[in-house]
Amino acid sequence: MSQKNIWFVTGASRGMGVDIAQAALAAGHSVVATGRSAERVQAAVGEHENLLAVTLDVTEPATIDTAVQAAVERFGRIDTLVNNAGNFYAGYFENISPDQMRAQMETNFFGPLNVTRAILPVMRQQRSGQVITVTSAAGLIGQEFCAAYAPSKFALEGWMESLRFDLAPYGISTMSVEPGFFRTELLVEGSSTIWPELDIEDYAERTEQTITAWKSMNGQQGGDPKKLADALVTLSNSGELPLRFLAGADVMAGVEQNLATIQGQIEANRDLSASLAFDA
Repeated sequence: MSQKNIWFVTGASRGMGVDIAQAALAAGHSVVATGRSAERVQAAVGEHENLLAVTLDVTEPATIDTAVQAAVERFGRIDTLVNNAGNFYAGYFENISPDQMRAQMETNFFGPLNVTRAILPVMRQQRSGQVITVTSAAGLIGQEFCAAYAPSKFALEGWMESLRFDLAPYGISTMSVEPGFFRTELLVEGSSTIWPELDIEDYAERTEQTITAWKSMNGQQGGDPKKLADALVTLSNSGELPLRFLAGADVMAGVEQNLATIQGQIEANRDLSASLAFDA
């Protein structure tokens, strides 16, 4: 990667996207910061000579194409794509309506696919680039009250792990980022979190308790999003992206515990699993 790169960041009107855009600018890079309102992006990130704020909705391909064209017209290239935009449809599966489930996948899964599909021709022509996609700890470990959110992030993990093989011959590298709990706006009601639409009596008490608990966590999360943004710039500048970056002590501990559980399940049924081949 060159000393000064062109970053393209989605979801940059609030939360972690703002911190990522600001960290890249502070490191001397140029940034195309996008969100559903260019004005809100500009206000959130702040004035900077190397900033281009552009309107982009990850679920609307026409806005993506326009934003990519504007980026290339302004800066001539795109070096680092950060798929950051996303939201959180919280709830137990039966309480999440089919429309909510589809909306979750449209934003968190198909959204990054839409943006990446529009930018890859630019990177392939350059024969260089980075695709960085923010998933979640919930993309590696299923969690309670995440029956829509976790599948959307698991899907991203599978896509990113496979995409690297497509892109490596063209000098394009990939990295998935799995944040744990960071002090962003994700849990702010009316911001990025949408509570379940459907009411089912069996789930009522647990839903109320869980919503109360999640709301109480807002502003108390241990992770500092500015430090995460700086870490992403550091990794990008190194030119050697890891396949995954587990961001935060909480997610590292959770994944290590999950790996131990999976290994235990392998060992518990090793003989049965190994017996499934055709007899010689």
